[in-house]
Amino acid sequence: MPAEPALTAATGPAPSDAAAPDPAEFRRAMAEFATGVTVITAVDGGEPVGFACQSFASVSLEPPLILFCADKRGRSWPRIRSAGHFCVNVLGEEQRELCERFGSSRGAKFEGLDWGVSAWGAPTLPDVLLAVHAVVHDVHEAGDHEVVIGRVLDVERHDSRNGVWRRPMVFFRSRFGVGEPDAPIAPDPWGLGDRWGWG
Repeated sequence: MPAEPALTAATGPAPSDAAAPDPAEFRRAMAEFATGVTVITAVDGGEPVGFACQSFASVSLEPPLILFCADKRGRSWPRIRSAGHFCVNVLGEEQRELCERFGSSRGAKFEGLDWGVSAWGAPTLPDVLLAVHAVVHDVHEAGDHEVVIGRVLDVERHDSRNGVWRRPMVFFRSRFGVGEPDAPIAPDPWGLGDRWGWG
């Protein structure tokens, strides 16, 4: 008797990998999911390093854990991993210049920038919405990226200014903001669909 075909939880035939979207199609599809924008920073060998990152989320409350995803080809992530301690700087909607500075693989990202240093030695960027101070807890390979689990040491919230509630930077359909079809398209590489931890 011939073997029964593998069934999925939906009791249909197992899907073929051949049906998986190509990278460009997948990137366009994922642009339908709105995200915040962060900058991951650390100091390695006395030099500040950092990159813009959309793939950031909380993982656990007890113990407090967060995650972000980093491109294996990126130059900053290996140095952040080596440093151990890092800071996740969550950008406010008005901080386009910071996003463009750290979203590019070109130029000296900290040049001319007034940045501080956390109690654990990681750079803190000026006037961000939230700073999450953490240490590398675990790293998992995931295709062309690595999923980084961070153990949270402290958080600093700056969600209001002069009594006015601040709004986060939101990235959606290659633009900053939601519900603004005429908003300018984000600059390269963001306009190409985000490098997800490149830089």
